Amino acid sequence: MGWLDRVDDQVDTLTHARALQEASRSAEAYGLLERVIRTTDDPAARADAMVQRLSALINLGRTAEFTRTIEEASAAVRDLAEPYLHGHLNALAALAAHHQGALDRCVTHLVKAARALSAVEDPDRDTAWGWHDLAMAYSYLSFHGYALGAIERARQLGVTSGIPEETFAAPGIRLRNAVALDHNGDSDGCLRVLRDVAADLARFVRNGRADRLRPSSLAAYGYAAARQAALGDRVEPTADTDPSQLLQNGGDSARARDMRHLGQVCLAVAAGRPIEAVARLDTIRVSTETLGAAEPARLRSIALARAGDHVAAHRADRLAFRLAAQRNDRLRDVYIDGIAARIDHEEMRREAARFEGEALTDPLTGLPNRRRIERYITAVVTRGERVVIGVCDLDGFKAVNTRHGHHSGDLVLQRIAGVINRVMRRGDFVARYGGDEFVVVLPDTGMAEAAEVARRIEAAVRAEDWESLVPGTPVGVSIGFAEVSGGGGLRDALSLAFEVADREMLRAKSRPRAS
Repeated sequence: MGWLDRVDDQVDTLTHARALQEASRSAEAYGLLERVIRTTDDPAARADAMVQRLSALINLGRTAEFTRTIEEASAAVRDLAEPYLHGHLNALAALAAHHQGALDRCVTHLVKAARALSAVEDPDRDTAWGWHDLAMAYSYLSFHGYALGAIERARQLGVTSGIPEETFAAPGIRLRNAVALDHNGDSDGCLRVLRDVAADLARFVRNGRADRLRPSSLAAYGYAAARQAALGDRVEPTADTDPSQLLQNGGDSARARDMRHLGQVCLAVAAGRPIEAVARLDTIRVSTETLGAAEPARLRSIALARAGDHVAAHRADRLAFRLAAQRNDRLRDVYIDGIAARIDHEEMRREAARFEGEALTDPLTGLPNRRRIERYITAVVTRGERVVIGVCDLDGFKAVNTRHGHHSGDLVLQRIAGVINRVMRRGDFVARYGGDEFVVVLPDTGMAEAAEVARRIEAAVRAEDWESLVPGTPVGVSIGFAEVSGGGGLRDALSLAFEVADREMLRAKSRPRAS
């Protein structure tokens, strides 16, 4: 029984919308889905429509609407105990995060999607589509091995559910693998993969099943053939394998449009018109996410070499290589940051476990909360140690919530918690005080050392890539410190210290910042 069989309302409309998207008619599907969202009272139908709507927006390349749509779909899916929907939403959210350049969020969504889809007890055709979209997300992030594994899972589930094999042919996955090899200097490896893609299409044609291929798959087969020809592999096309005809498929898909533009460049090179190919590259605009940021530069290099301008060709080739390397560097950074966050989380979890059974941990950030601060400071002062407290207040956080929504605001708070926690010294204490305010407690510390801690926190927050997480809304931090006096009542001393630290924080917030 498929997911839609468990939906009580709007089944026909949702099924039709999905079929439209499979046929690369996402604009029409979007209109139907908006109508379901406006009119249905069934939570399951509404959730499915919102997940499908995100898929349509991704296909149409409407990047500016991703954040709001993910937030609304997450709210609709949150209370539904259906792992398929959670898995499919996270797979699509990974694609959206990739298009937004937020690789850390993309990897997080990939892991959540794989876990949720693997938890489906009775996999069906809908689950197969979830694995298909997860495979696409893996592929765009250059995790080619994971992509091939996920698409094979989709194909197996699809065949069991009556979906023809060619529906999940997914030549785009192997195509992105091929061009990535070429961008990194392995043109022979690229050609081997492209020849396998061509053989795959020839098999479908030979068996009379090419007409069952999805329009987006036909466009990818067309680009693979054009790219193969641009590299000098001359293959005589038939009426069914002519790249210029195949590239006309793809409907309103933004990715298919990009491949159509770049495919014409490849065909001009293959036809001995390299100057025309260079001129085309100067006039077209394509997303860096479709085939990688390095692809236009690599095509320019091939065209210039064919035109005999080897110096310019070498320059373009080096640019392509640098762009490909930048992607690898970003993936490495995401991996390292992920390991650091996991270590931070484990340390915070162990600290929280010492007070098991008490509500001393902030559920959003995993940091100790306001109640725990008082206990910690009491223990430090009782030991006779000096202690300094710091109040950290975020700059620009209101703009994040206003422009990007509270889901993105929560992501900012979680990242800030990790950033502050990473730069603190052993024995220091970090807590979330409330809202966008954090508190650090520095035992056995004077004000001079506290100023150095403040500089480290400010520098770490400034160095974060906020543009990827919340574009156009930079985030900063203002910090004020005060020493807790050991004389008199501890509660009064603590209250006075917080009052002084808060004034110092407001004074820091009013000071002009270096650009």
